[in-house]
Amino acid sequence: MHNHLREQVRQQAEGRDAQPTAALVDSQSLRGAQTVARSSRGYDAGKKINGRKRHIAVDTCGLLLAVLITGAGVQDRDGARPLLWALHACFPGIRVVWADSGYTGKLVTWATEQLKLTLQIVAKLAGQTTFVVLHRRWAVERTFSWINRSRRTVRDYERLPQHHAAMVQWAMIIIMTRRLARHQHT
Repeated sequence: MHNHLREQVRQQAEGRDAQPTAALVDSQSLRGAQTVARSSRGYDAGKKINGRKRHIAVDTCGLLLAVLITGAGVQDRDGARPLLWALHACFPGIRVVWADSGYTGKLVTWATEQLKLTLQIVAKLAGQTTFVVLHRRWAVERTFSWINRSRRTVRDYERLPQHHAAMVQWAMIIIMTRRLARHQHT
């Protein structure tokens, strides 16, 4: 259902092809509630969060393509390998993926050699100290804010990581159905 809705939104509301050719990846750490098992949580020392991390891939419209839930201690580039693998398996037409500087290193070479994907790193501007909207990066950040509008996705309450991934998809289904409904009334 999620994939069918995404294709409809891309075609009807955005005027694009049903299948994307480019994607953006990023991750977000979430605090875990008491119900989150110790075996599936971790500690993100950079953000001082004990819980899980959701890694997402979105198209250039900000629509969810893939989601992976790991412990919060997993580095972005380590979580990106299975995410990019799933993205490549489900969307073989994607050729370019944009990411922030947390994905630099051997991952860029691995994506090129193993998946035939061009992983482009969008770095901060020279001398940047405050928030600045970066080209190609804002769409994935906007998707995180969309996902966080849903009560069940602000914090991780789920016992299993797969259940939280389902809640993320459910939040996106709500967003896409509302977009389609607004588009049909105009």
